[in-house]
Amino acid sequence: MTVSRLCFNSHRRFWQWLNIVWNRVDDERIARVGPDRACAEWLMRNGAFIKWTNEREFLKDYNALPPEGDVRYIQAVDATDSSIMHYGFGYFKGCTHITHVQFHRCLYLKDEALEKLSYLKDSLQRLQIISCGNITDKGVKSLHTLSKLTSLHIYDLIYLKNKEECLSVLQSHLPSCDIEILDRVPRHQHGQPEHSQK
Repeated sequence: MTVSRLCFNSHRRFWQWLNIVWNRVDDERIARVGPDRACAEWLMRNGAFIKWTNEREFLKDYNALPPEGDVRYIQAVDATDSSIMHYGFGYFKGCTHITHVQFHRCLYLKDEALEKLSYLKDSLQRLQIISCGNITDKGVKSLHTLSKLTSLHIYDLIYLKNKEECLSVLQSHLPSCDIEILDRVPRHQHGQPEHSQK
């Protein structure tokens, strides 16, 4: 193995380790500031945007988070191009106001992350999963627990093997949900994260 190859592998392992550290759940922090504040910090630390209840705009700057004593509740999450990983999805526990979530080009997202969305089963209404290359049929089928969903759009998942079976499973558990599973991203979705579609 060449020196350049060794350096590349070491660099990649370092960034993977760092992403895991940034995604690790801090139970002491949650106890100190509450689940929504701690969840917002985790999401924004990893490049996602959040929108509070009763706010019109997404918060995009970590440094613009309100003081710790200012209690807010997350309503929407736009994780486009973020580095969130399943290790951090425990932060969603206790966040009871999140109704909208978008995962778009989340390179580190795996099936385990979608399984942990069950933390939001009593509030989540709209979910988009677009161009997340590590998601498989197993992860998609696990979404059947999200009983409050009214809209579920799944596009461009290269490891999704049986769309028809996934759709059947989801429709049988979520009969009131508008579900769309496509091989490609629809034209109207290109370059249009949820926070820009207002």
